[in-house]
Parts: sequence; structure tokens; C-alpha cells
Amino acid sequence: MESSKLLIEGGRKIEGEIQIHGAKNSVLPILAATLLCGGANSGKAGISRTCAASTVHNCASLSDAFAAMRILRSLGCDVTHEGSTVTVNSANAEGDIVSDGLMHEMRSSIVFLGAILGRVGRCRLSFPGGCELGPRPIDLHLEALRRLGVKITEDHGILDCTAGARPLNADITLSLPSVGATENIMLYSALGTGETVIRNAAREPEISDLAGYLIKCGAEISGQGTSTLVINGVPELHGCEYFVMPDRIEAATYMGAAAITNGELMLRGVRPSDMYSCMSVFSEMGCGVYPYDDKIFISARKPITAVRTVRTMPYPGFPTDCQPIVMAVLAKSRGTSVIVENIFENRFMAAPELRRMGTNIKAEGKVAVVEGVNKLYGAPVRAYDLRAGAALVVAALGAEGQTQVSNIHYIDRGYESIETALSSVGADIRRI
Repeated sequence: MESSKLLIEGGRKIEGEIQIHGAKNSVLPILAATLLCGGANSGKAGISRTCAASTVHNCASLSDAFAAMRILRSLGCDVTHEGSTVTVNSANAEGDIVSDGLMHEMRSSIVFLGAILGRVGRCRLSFPGGCELGPRPIDLHLEALRRLGVKITEDHGILDCTAGARPLNADITLSLPSVGATENIMLYSALGTGETVIRNAAREPEISDLAGYLIKCGAEISGQGTSTLVINGVPELHGCEYFVMPDRIEAATYMGAAAITNGELMLRGVRPSDMYSCMSVFSEMGCGVYPYDDKIFISARKPITAVRTVRTMPYPGFPTDCQPIVMAVLAKSRGTSVIVENIFENRFMAAPELRRMGTNIKAEGKVAVVEGVNKLYGAPVRAYDLRAGAALVVAALGAEGQTQVSNIHYIDRGYESIETALSSVGADIRRI
């Protein structure tokens, strides 16, 4: 059992510059996609093994990324990791089973389903682990794959999948724009024959990033960034060199750190065009938010004010991953804010821990009412999921006294050494 904790002495302004890492929600599906290079979905002998290596840059050192690398190695890939670069050679990848232990290391491991099926035509894995955010619609993934000819049996939490005859033209309408389902359909449909159309597809920038990687590998995909994606299967994909997009959720987290401490921060290596919904909420709080080509400057010299309503929505709406961070900032604002969570059932897991720090938050069902208080106070708190953990760190920066955050293995899933980044801009934070 991990015993590391973060000790944070609050009350210091966050000021300076932070370089943003590559996006966690982008690197994981891209690493899964490397499995498709140099292989085909027939599962037959004689597949070309040339050009099977991909070099993926801007990969943050995250526990989820390390878990993805372990899955790739277990399937037969040669994986090397140096700094922020991961090289995957999938020439000899013939595995079709992901162990229960590996699946439970991260919730997004389900993205390997489409990639393994696309590579070898069969796959056996268990339902994924990770943050307990309530039910995620894995059924959307399975229903879509069945529409593409995949035979799936479910037995005591194990999925046994075999590729069958694929329709020449498949038109799939998702009941909601699921990021994971969109990714799995893309990964399975990239190799082979026929045209797959995804309607009500997820529009997140990370979907476009996955499409960008696959296209550079030789895939035929159009419509990324819109709600209709078209994938035409190709006989083979080759490896490539690719740079992962910046992490908009990491950027929003550090914006929250500046806001709650009345500081000023320059975030470098970001794409402001991906972050309009987040920037608008911070602007409404009274922060000065100034986007440039590849950076954002936030100034929070004025006291933070409440916002009327924050509603999480699929992109381009306000992201559910940013909601706990914004909740932490609003807890120290002037006035009362309402947060409506439309994506995950259990996304208010930060609220009880934030109340230990003196916040006035009432959460029930999909709605949280955040009545701002003048002061937050340091306390021992526990992270119960990735973004809730980040929210507790943000709150601790704006609190009086010392906060001890435990369960930080959740935070390490999505932030590379969060204490190093925050220390560099004035925080008193250390890992013990």
C-alpha cells in the first residue's frame, strides 16, 4: 500500500511560469494505437512487419502511462521510455489477453479493446479499474463493436471478443458522445476494409489528436473535431513520429492554483483554442485571462467572485475533469455558485474532504451549491479520485496552515510530479 503524502503549507501566492506536459487523455489512446502499426486485423500469418515502430514525444511521466506501457509489453511490443519520449515497436505483438491486474490499474485501459481486436482479431480482458466515478457506458463500446461484426461474450466480468465479418458500410449513432466508445470504434475500424461512420461522435481535442496520429500512420479518417467521423479501413498502418497535444486539464488545474492564491501565472506550451470554456469560467470569477498562440497568462489580483452556474458538458462545453478544481476555487469566492454535473455520477467526491477544510458545499445528486467562505483551513484529507485529489491540492494552496493530502497515487495518474511544478512557482509543498 502506498504511503506517500503531500504536505502543503498554504498562504503563498502562485507566481511564475509552468510548462504544460502532454495530455494524459491523449497519450493513453495513442499508446494503444501503436499496437496497430505493422499488423493487420486478419490475425493471419504473413503480415508485413515493416515500419512497426512509433516514437511518441511529449509523454508525461504518469502512472497511467506506465500502466499502458506494461500492457503493450505484455502483448509483445518492445517499449522504451526515455524522458518524455516513448518508442513502441509492435512488430512482434501477437498477444490478445490483458491480465486482470493490468486492466485494474487504470479505467481507460478499455481503449485497448479496439486496438487488440484490430491487431489480432480477438481479445480477452476484464472490465477496467481506475477512479470510481460511477458507471461508465462500456455498453456503448460493446454495442458499437457488435455492429462492426465483433462477437462478444461476457462471463463473470470477463469480455471474450472475436472479430467477425465486417460490414462494408457501417453507420453507428452513439446515444451520447462517449470519448472511449469513439476511440474504440476508431481503433478497430482503422485497419481492414469498409467505411465506418460514427454519428454523435465525441468532439474532444484528444479525439482529434488520436486521429492525427492514426492519419500520420496511414489511416484514412475525416471529420475529426465534428460530431460525424468517417473511417475508411486500410490494409496496413506504419509507425511514425508524433507529438502529443498539451494537457488542457493540467493547465486548468494550475490556473485554479493561481486563482485561489490571488497570484499570477504564465502557462507555456498550451493550446488556448482547446480551453475557451475553462477560460470563460475563470474570467467570470474576476480573473484576468489572456490567451496567446501557445500560452495563457492568468492574473487573479482581485478577490474571486462566485459564478452563477457551471454545467459540465461534452466538448466544447465545460469539462467534467475541471469541475472539482473549479469547485475548490469557488469555495473561497465571494457569493454562492451552483455546479451541475452532467457527465459522471460520483464527480463530487472532493466535496466531503473540502468540507474538512472549512468550505460550505452542499452536494446532492447532480447539483452542488458552493457558498464561498473567507478562509480555508489546513486539514488531513484524502484523494478518492484523480481530479478530486488535484482539487484538494488547489484548496490547500489557498488555505491557512498545513494540509496533508494522502492517497496521492490517484494524483500521480494524471500529473507528473505536481509538487515540483508548484514548488517552482512559489508553493510550499513537498512529498513525504
